Amino acid sequence: MRSSLLAGLTPRAFLSRHWQKHALLARAAVPGFRGFLDRADLIRLACRDDVESRLVLRDGRRWSMRQGPFHRRDFQSLPARNWTLLVQGVNLHVPAGAALLGCFDFIPHARLDDLMVSYAVPGGGVGPHFDSYDVFLLQGCGRRRWQVSRQRDLDLEPAAPLKILRRFRAEEEWVLEGGDMLYLPPRYAHHGVAVDECTTYSIGFRAPALRELAGRFLEDFADRLEVDGLYADPHLRPTAAPGRIGNDLIDATEANLARLRFRRSDVEDFLGRYLTEPKAHVVFDPPAATPSTRSFAAAIARSGVELDLKSLMLYGKGAVYLNGECIRFPRGVPDALRSLADRRALPPTRLPPPVAGILREWHATGFVRIAAD
Repeated sequence: MRSSLLAGLTPRAFLSRHWQKHALLARAAVPGFRGFLDRADLIRLACRDDVESRLVLRDGRRWSMRQGPFHRRDFQSLPARNWTLLVQGVNLHVPAGAALLGCFDFIPHARLDDLMVSYAVPGGGVGPHFDSYDVFLLQGCGRRRWQVSRQRDLDLEPAAPLKILRRFRAEEEWVLEGGDMLYLPPRYAHHGVAVDECTTYSIGFRAPALRELAGRFLEDFADRLEVDGLYADPHLRPTAAPGRIGNDLIDATEANLARLRFRRSDVEDFLGRYLTEPKAHVVFDPPAATPSTRSFAAAIARSGVELDLKSLMLYGKGAVYLNGECIRFPRGVPDALRSLADRRALPPTRLPPPVAGILREWHATGFVRIAAD
């Protein structure tokens, strides 16, 4: 499927020619794909309090939006046209969603955001807008008309409850049917409208704002600082300008700040923990009982192990990061844990006791599970 996924391009060619540069339309990107969630499935997800969802309605030029969780009765009196239900993080709850993301594993997991699935009745959409991340728009059932533009005018409607462009000038237009896919780089203006009842699967790859990354890193770095002692001025002299900040205090503070240094490993450690931190609404379900170390190792040898759908796992030169936690390895990350992070699963295998012990601890918190569970 990889060749059809990217309109005949190899991943290398796609990344070179289109990634963060140009849009790409891939007809029959996933041959035969019609989606794996229907209206009823998405409504059930939207009624859960551990799932992010939104309901968007359009009445002429007026827009309204409601945040979930919803009740089933909320969908009983909706009009026949011009509304959309959007459900975020489908990959955290539906195995087929996580499997779909696996088609895009030529892009680092550190860039992955989530799978959003939208259901729309005819005329439904969220208005002309742009995203700050890369997105693959895969059509499920039904048809959706997409208009796109590389316009530089990205001013938004000030009164709208959504980020809707004030002025949108379409440059290209396509109607996507089941299995068709459109890739759009960040800040690429687009407008999707349902031609008939349809679902769209949006695979988003986040690009964290550098300002946000810098701010969060400095907060994290400050929490780990060990700067002892107090400012001292035993040779202080009388002043005729007590409101002025003295040079001695400025010099001492500047010298102290100049001694602060962070290493490449500090940056890697921050990114590992930050990028795997679960969202606030994510809850893990520990097993009812934790097997003994021997029984757990035997279960992995018999059935294999896999990450929970909600788990986020990355690794660096000498550490593994799982759901915001860090485990260091002085001799490098074990191959089995690298493979688990890369593939999100390990086949039946016999693991060294230390690795099996780590996985057993993660199993006890609901972060991983025996493949047959």
